[in-house]
Amino acid sequence: MTLSDFIKKQRKQHHLTQRELADRSGVGLRFIREIESGKATLRMDKVNIVLELFGHCLGPVPKIPDQEGE
Repeated sequence: MTLSDFIKKQRKQHHLTQRELADRSGVGLRFIREIESGKATLRMDKVNIVLELFGHCLGPVPKIPDQEGE
């Protein structure tokens, strides 16, 4: 599951609009939209602020090798 999918799923499970999530986390609506759209570059500190509302935080995960054997 991608970060964008996770945030969107959590937001919907908690019955929050993007605006409500932005207000509760203290980040801008634009930032929430950028997360949910899968923007490639995001500030990790802000992502953690949002994830904290759902009891999560960013952390390292092992890379899944692609089909070419990377």
